[in-house]
Amino acid sequence: MKLTYGVHRALQQYADRQAIASGTRQTSFRQLASRVSRLAAVLQDLGVQHEARVALLASNSDRYLEYYLATWWAGAVANPVNTRWSPAEIAYSLNDSGTELLIVDEGHCHLLPAIHGHITGAHLRVAFFDDGSCPPDLFDLEALLGSAAPISDADRQDGDLAVIFYTGGTTGAPKGVMLTHGNLWASAMSRYATVPAVPGAKAIHVAPFFHVAGAGRLISHYLAGGSALAVPAFRPPQVIEAIARHGISEIVLVPSMLQLLLSDSSFDSEKLSSLRRIFYGGSPIGEALLDSALQLLPKVELIQSYGMTETSPLITMNPHDNHVGEGRKTGRHRSAGRAVLGVDLRIVDSQGHVAAVGTSGEIVVRGANVMQGYWGLPEQTSHALRHGWLHTGDVGYLDADGYLFVQDRLKDMIITGGENVYSAEVENVILQHPAVESCAVIGLPDVVWGERVHAAIVVKPGHEASQEEIQAFCRQHIAGYKCPKTVSAVPLLPMSNVGKVLKASLREAHLRAESNRGPQERAS
Repeated sequence: MKLTYGVHRALQQYADRQAIASGTRQTSFRQLASRVSRLAAVLQDLGVQHEARVALLASNSDRYLEYYLATWWAGAVANPVNTRWSPAEIAYSLNDSGTELLIVDEGHCHLLPAIHGHITGAHLRVAFFDDGSCPPDLFDLEALLGSAAPISDADRQDGDLAVIFYTGGTTGAPKGVMLTHGNLWASAMSRYATVPAVPGAKAIHVAPFFHVAGAGRLISHYLAGGSALAVPAFRPPQVIEAIARHGISEIVLVPSMLQLLLSDSSFDSEKLSSLRRIFYGGSPIGEALLDSALQLLPKVELIQSYGMTETSPLITMNPHDNHVGEGRKTGRHRSAGRAVLGVDLRIVDSQGHVAAVGTSGEIVVRGANVMQGYWGLPEQTSHALRHGWLHTGDVGYLDADGYLFVQDRLKDMIITGGENVYSAEVENVILQHPAVESCAVIGLPDVVWGERVHAAIVVKPGHEASQEEIQAFCRQHIAGYKCPKTVSAVPLLPMSNVGKVLKASLREAHLRAESNRGPQERAS
């Protein structure tokens, strides 16, 4: 099913219902349909051809939904850009995907000169899509949209490519995950089959729309005819006020965001009285945070989701019943829930054999939600998609009733504040520092962020490198959230007999050292 289906259905059934709000703007589904069909015409007039890649570098707003829908309406492929990346990282995704048109908002125009410095190959056209004055030499989409005539929907199909989401790569370079219209549709329907939509639900979107979690929730909510409120960034005081002012009933957060929301000085349970559901993911929820949320927001259901970019993103969901009462006593609030409808999930051993109940192994999945593959990476695609199953690289086990318990990650991925950070990418940067002989990057527990990026470095003889120096060096090359929050100098790194760094041993050593220090020492 094409992802523009929701526009056509809305025009038939609830054209004047609010589709999305942002700032002072409120857009009905009728208005959304008009803008999308005309914006698609503008894109085609700018040379966007069948399956051309169209990128957007912007903060969350109503225009993000218009961008996605107009790109598909025009028959093209979306390539949303991570706003937290450095110009070099942004340019890599544009070069790798062969993006022909980059759309920017006012807040990101200042990055264009640096991005252009890294662009290779064909000429990249740039357009402006915002309320402010359009910079010279950029196409003004809002102005062009005003005089454009609507065009017919390109009527994309299940197997057609819809989005390329770039994620961190285990080899240091980001990978473009190719998701089709059918992939994202299947994930949305699995979500509603498992946790049905509430008629008239209003959702506030704080997760970035360049992430599959934010985009997937935006798309699924719009498809079901829900009303959305897009905010440019997660700032607890503004989010609390927005929930109260708009009567928001649903929100998606990572646990660190929920912690910041509940502990903010402006928090007031009365202002959140309209809230009925909090969907969370990215990392498990701690016992203390769960208790706090249940106490402060007694009318709210907590629902966990587990997934990944390659699965569009849903794999499992854990309902509210497992977070309270008898369900919590079973310990299933610590699980990731059970496979959503339409997703087949197994645990396999190193030989690919199905593991027994309660036995740890790699989590593998299959279903209509599983990606088409990695853009331009046939070998990595074949490695991930083996024998009809996506190998997630995550380790876990299933209990007797099919509840999944995620234990670890095979890929050395760190989840900090809901952001995925691949250790190899950070290591590749640190190793460029002239004072560093070798290094290993690991994730360590963090009260606020879930995990923090930690770098253990071996300094070359006769050299010095402070934590602040390593952090500053990293910030020159990669996004801030990928930079190590802590750095330690070690005489050597633990190695296996085949020369691989034993990161589990390194992590255990650091945890022991931290537990032996006092609270003030750990906080310093």
